[in-house]
Amino acid sequence: MSAVDPTLAARAGTIAPSQPDSAVRTIGRGLEQAPILRQGLGVTWLLAALGAAGRVVVPILIQQAIDRGIVGEDEVRLDLIVQMAVLGAVAVVISAVSFRWAAKRLGERSERALYDLRVRLIRHIHQLSLADHNEERRGGLVARVTSDIETLAQFFQWGGLAWLLEGTLMIVVAAVMLAYNWQLALVAFAVGIPLVFVLRAVQTRLVRAYDTARTRNGEMLGAIAEVVSGAPTIRAYGSGEAIEEQVDEVVADKADAQIRATIIGAFLFPSGEVFAALTVAAVIGVGVWQGPASGLTAGALVGFVFLTYRFLEPIAAFTEVLDQTQTAVAGLRRVLTVLDLPIGPPPAPEPVALPEGPLAIEVHDVTFAYPARADTPGIGMSAPALSAIDVSIPAGQQVALVGATGSGKTTLGRLLARFSDPTFGEIMLGGVALTMVARADLRDRLVVVSQEPFLFDDSIAANIGFADPAADRQRIEEIVDTLGVRDWIDGMGDGLDSRVGERGDQLSAGERQLVALLRAGLADPDVLILDEATSSVDALTEVRIARALERLAGGRTTIAIAHRLSTAARADRVIVLEHGRLVEDGPHAELLEQHGAYRRLYDAWVSATAVSRDR
Repeated sequence: MSAVDPTLAARAGTIAPSQPDSAVRTIGRGLEQAPILRQGLGVTWLLAALGAAGRVVVPILIQQAIDRGIVGEDEVRLDLIVQMAVLGAVAVVISAVSFRWAAKRLGERSERALYDLRVRLIRHIHQLSLADHNEERRGGLVARVTSDIETLAQFFQWGGLAWLLEGTLMIVVAAVMLAYNWQLALVAFAVGIPLVFVLRAVQTRLVRAYDTARTRNGEMLGAIAEVVSGAPTIRAYGSGEAIEEQVDEVVADKADAQIRATIIGAFLFPSGEVFAALTVAAVIGVGVWQGPASGLTAGALVGFVFLTYRFLEPIAAFTEVLDQTQTAVAGLRRVLTVLDLPIGPPPAPEPVALPEGPLAIEVHDVTFAYPARADTPGIGMSAPALSAIDVSIPAGQQVALVGATGSGKTTLGRLLARFSDPTFGEIMLGGVALTMVARADLRDRLVVVSQEPFLFDDSIAANIGFADPAADRQRIEEIVDTLGVRDWIDGMGDGLDSRVGERGDQLSAGERQLVALLRAGLADPDVLILDEATSSVDALTEVRIARALERLAGGRTTIAIAHRLSTAARADRVIVLEHGRLVEDGPHAELLEQHGAYRRLYDAWVSATAVSRDR
């Protein structure tokens, strides 16, 4: 199966690397994903505009105080100056209140929007197919929920306020400057134009630099997560130095990317100060050159200089927040790429209820190919893991799926549980197409016990009760007795209240499997899929697991992905897969007599078991 089915290739199409959205497009899509942020945005902007108008009033009042309050060398209209001062104080208060109100509205809505985004992102990640989870390391996904969202939170705390408040102030001041003296306004704008080109020239490099920095950050978190999770294995093999070198390299790459982005961003700080000084100098120079003959009074020139400073203040602020803005855009882009991943499998458009009682399974001409890796050029799917599988499993039958590593037995188990959908073909459960079954209905009726069950850092009882939050302690105790593992529970220090540790590391592999079986028993499914994992357990635990499995499977349709062929010997029926194809199907004894693929597997297993016992 080295060649890829051309039909699959045609269906998958080719993969073309997509270009990242522009910053404007990314922000627009972010607003689409945050309806709370959009609600009342107009009112928030009007408050910011009112605050900006209050700050613009002060330069105008200064002009009036100079031109009308100082009549001559010896005559000063103190009453007018006091009046202007009072009006200025009122304007400052109004401006401060308006700005504060606008900032409060933006802060509250941004936090609520980020809360909703976090919840949606976590929910979306849990709805992705297992193929997407395998392609993306956990550390990368965790980084998108934590550090990337936190980057957006930091942006709204400072950068978002700057864009709203200072941006509005800049627009209002520019309009007043044009109405005040359009010639001086054009001079101020003309001197500021080169700064726009400078910022635009740096922007592209800055975007790439921060995208790289965020990517390296995700890789670093993933590497660190692997080191922490795999500490026992690393210590057991004495691979600390080699792993340390790998982690050092990843951390160094992250640091280099962050330093490069910081250096590019640091170029923006002095540029704003230089252009501010040049702009003020140009305005004063042109204003003095025009003189009183042009109608420009001393008060008007002083007032315009204050307006120029008001105009330049936002520009200086933008040069400080631009790098933070680019970081936030890069983080938002990474969040959106996760939300863009289609959930898998998709929910049934019009769910059909499963019939009551035990459920039969029918697999019709099923072919499945995993998506190609991101670094694989050409076709969009790898070679088929399963090809043209046809099988019917009556309700209540116990079936063992066997085959060598890579034969496709685990893949078939995942398709039966609808962790993924077939590339071709159809799977029926109780006469209903699996794609038409509601997700909640399927999880109530079908349970998977994985080869490496996940346990929470809690008690044994809590990890069992996870399967049914409505179950009380008495129900959990009944399940323990039903599956015949009371002796094991009583042998634990605190019984059902014994802590299992993080990921169940306080228990052995077999004990974790027992907890998973108890959890499945509490769920009381009609179909049970077991990914057997008894190869590394002690004899007593293996007896307990076998006893629990026998009782758990009774009266249920059971598919056991068998790694030990002793499990296959106890099954009603054995299905043998080889290179993704169904090659044999029948009872254990009959398949042994055929001297085919199953007999070869069985003889190899018996031989390996004998060698293991001799040791």
